[in-house]
Amino acid sequence: MTPSDSLHVVTGGPGSGKTTLIDALAASGVATSPEVGRAIIREEMASGGTALPWRDHRAFAEKMLVREVAAHRAALAMATTVVLDRGVPDVIAFLRISGLAVPSPIDRAARTCRYNPRVFIAPWWDAIFTTDAERKQTADEARAAFAVMAETYRDYGYHLVELPRASVAARVAFVRDRLSDLR
Repeated sequence: MTPSDSLHVVTGGPGSGKTTLIDALAASGVATSPEVGRAIIREEMASGGTALPWRDHRAFAEKMLVREVAAHRAALAMATTVVLDRGVPDVIAFLRISGLAVPSPIDRAARTCRYNPRVFIAPWWDAIFTTDAERKQTADEARAAFAVMAETYRDYGYHLVELPRASVAARVAFVRDRLSDLR
């Protein structure tokens, strides 16, 4: 087992319940790492910046990469099981969704910053999807993003474990059960 095996990613399209799950896992005592994309959006909106996913895709992806690599390092330094809200391959998926080429440094980062081979993916779920000031994608865009996220993680050698379309408590139990399977 490598140190990166203790890092577990939750990914999926926007509005699929990832952050709610991460928050509930943290409340239940699991070490977690928050989504970096939302933090960047908040900072850019507050400062009048342009590195926003709906304004400057490339700049947003570059900021995401820096933060995802830092989140990976910080999670490794915790020397325990950590569940992360997204990972470096999400940057690649964002670029693919945006129709942009993936620069080799970002590809290298995804091949270097590894996580547990099993990645939790939140499926498209119409019943919980909402938009807000930081999530501007339409339902169709969010549904398509799920497919790109799944393809991207598979392309980088991960095995996807789909989260159930169930209550937050049931999702927490599902993830905790799978984390305990690894011990």
